[in-house]
Amino acid sequence: MQRNLKDKVVWITGAGGGMGQHIALTLSRLHSKVILSDVNEKSLKKISQKCTYYSSIKPLDITKINHVKTVVKEIENDYGQLDIVVNAAGMNIQNRDWDDIEQNDWDQVFKVNINGMFYCCKSALKLMKKQNDGLIINISSWAGNHISYLSGTSYIASKHAINAMTETINMKYCNVGIRACSICPGEASTPLLDQRPVPLSQVEKDLMLQVEDISETVAFVAQREKHVCVNQITISPTHNRLYL
Repeated sequence: MQRNLKDKVVWITGAGGGMGQHIALTLSRLHSKVILSDVNEKSLKKISQKCTYYSSIKPLDITKINHVKTVVKEIENDYGQLDIVVNAAGMNIQNRDWDDIEQNDWDQVFKVNINGMFYCCKSALKLMKKQNDGLIINISSWAGNHISYLSGTSYIASKHAINAMTETINMKYCNVGIRACSICPGEASTPLLDQRPVPLSQVEKDLMLQVEDISETVAFVAQREKHVCVNQITISPTHNRLYL
């Protein structure tokens, strides 16, 4: 059974590009009220114009906790509710091997992938507890469950942390109607590929997951009824280079 997402208030971080923008467009087509956040305000405006239903933008650097708190407070004041949060903001670095990685790069990955996501979850949960209802979807990665050299040490560590953090939300708040899901895509054709040390061909990219595959998976989770918690979904391309 699917729940109707019409006029559900959905806050999406990382909505200025990559997976985030396609998630926003997909949920907008399902008549959700999407609130778009990203550091790139210009991109947010372009995505907002493409949304087919209600949308608004709230530029945000998720690594700044006071800014995150302000945005969530604005959402509460403007809409009186926050039904779904999709944390799609994330990053990786090019020099990711143990021999090459620098401390500043390591710190930046964790500032965005873990600290920023934690700030968003923590701030949203405060409002969701008042509602006795709420769904948090954290975009993690295949690297959150599997270890390989390809993703890099900081990225792998951060994505494992995301999966653990997400499940603790379910442990803590399952008795008040709040549920959380980590979605773990395998290789996907997104702008993050540009951070790979070795460039990929278009043929290789075409065999990967596409952003629409991820956005439709997010929509599936969002459409589950309140009594259903989808704890985690791992989705990968059939032609899985990590197997080959």
